[in-house]
Amino acid sequence: MKLLKTALLFLAFATVCVSVNAQHIKLREGSLAALKDEKTINVEFTYDSMAVGKFDKEQDYISKKKDEYNQKEPGRGDSWEKSWVSDRKHDFEPAFTDLFEQHSEMNISKKPAKYTMIFHTTFTEPGYNIYVTKKNAEIDADVTIVETENRSNIIAVISIHKAPGRTFGGKDYATGDRIKECYADAGKYLGKFIVKNKK
Repeated sequence: MKLLKTALLFLAFATVCVSVNAQHIKLREGSLAALKDEKTINVEFTYDSMAVGKFDKEQDYISKKKDEYNQKEPGRGDSWEKSWVSDRKHDFEPAFTDLFEQHSEMNISKKPAKYTMIFHTTFTEPGYNIYVTKKNAEIDADVTIVETENRSNIIAVISIHKAPGRTFGGKDYATGDRIKECYADAGKYLGKFIVKNKK
């Protein structure tokens, strides 16, 4: 029994390590040197033209899931659609912000800061967890850092690929829980990336 528990713990740890290592962050344009002495930054989140799972258009995914849920239980799909959007402000974005602040040496300012970070989610894989099998959520994003007062002045463009969403212990049955972890993970490793590359 003890051996089985040890094996399960090792497997869980290995899964987490693989998930973390699967995320790729790359500086595509510009330089982060301008952020060297900055202690605050603004952040904006956009979801325009986001693909979801096998769907090139988010609205096609929403329509399919909404219809499926409403067929099973009238009204359930409508509630799901509202949550799909409201989870961004309530859960995803705060999760990103919290971890970014912890690891970036900067605070997200509500007042105008010198630079603004625009986090554009380009792809979301919602994943699934149906007890006997699961697939982790993932997001891809483009992060554009601009001068707040002159947005045509682009300081840097960073790409994030496959930021993983999973909870330790595997109790992430709700779609929102899985995706929330994607944003937390993206915030953490983007913060570390900026610290490393702004010097």
